[in-house]
Amino acid sequence: MWRFLIDEDMPRSTAVVLRQAGHSVEDVRDVGLRGRSDQEIFQYAQAQGAVLLTADKGFSNVVRFPLGTHAGILVVRVPNELPTQTVNHEVLRALEDLEGEDLAGLLMIVEVGRTRVRRGGRLGPRL
Repeated sequence: MWRFLIDEDMPRSTAVVLRQAGHSVEDVRDVGLRGRSDQEIFQYAQAQGAVLLTADKGFSNVVRFPLGTHAGILVVRVPNELPTQTVNHEVLRALEDLEGEDLAGLLMIVEVGRTRVRRGGRLGPRL
């Protein structure tokens, strides 16, 4: 079980399906962070020891959010045209692929059918 902070650019239902899968989840819209800066959201996630789950590509900037210095960042790169159900399916699939891993410090990019994980130096196919 992991702890997540869901960014406001993700469907609200993502928190629901993650809770149903047994994870601890907070949504920025429910903790007073709607409309706040990326830095404020990032700091809150770190204070909670939560993996930040977002569709904001800005969080994949390893200069701004260095690998190994956070509880984990999961960036969802699923086309907006796809239904919410598909987005949630891809998130759950990625987490199944990562089961047993320590997500701390990792940057994970979730795309349709694959998950890329960046640990320290390079970004490449993971699973």
